[in-house]
Amino acid sequence: MSSSDERVITVNGVVRSVAREDLDLSLLEYLRERLDLTGVKNGCGVGACGACTVVIDGQGKRSCRTKLSSVLGKNVITVEGLEGPDGSLHPIQQSFIDCGAIQCGFCTPGMVMSAYALLLREKRPSRDRIRKAMSGNLCRCTGYQQIIDAVEMAAKRMYPGGL
Repeated sequence: MSSSDERVITVNGVVRSVAREDLDLSLLEYLRERLDLTGVKNGCGVGACGACTVVIDGQGKRSCRTKLSSVLGKNVITVEGLEGPDGSLHPIQQSFIDCGAIQCGFCTPGMVMSAYALLLREKRPSRDRIRKAMSGNLCRCTGYQQIIDAVEMAAKRMYPGGL
């Protein structure tokens, strides 16, 4: 494969060719405008609110501050990519619902993706660790207590055997 053929990105398990003219787009713009993945939200455009959080090679990142060209060859997961093969919700998504951790829902995809990145690294994070991991995500509608409860519940659902 020549270097000109290596303009690809894997999004939610699907390898995508990236057009040369799209390389200067932010990852947020590419996901929303080219792939119609509108679960990724444009909250502030400067990386402060966390609504645009996606997981890139296992790490939570702000897609509004990430150039598409910097993620070529990498694996990107959006909230849409958490859906089960049968259309079922991911345990994190279900936990957010069950704990009342959502209100208007605008920040929820970014919150879910930050929680997902945390739970990929830590099976049973402490409540303090959850607070720290979620601190970059802003929510104006709900109390953060329900969000912490939801992440804790999701960890138990994802890793029922514990540590």
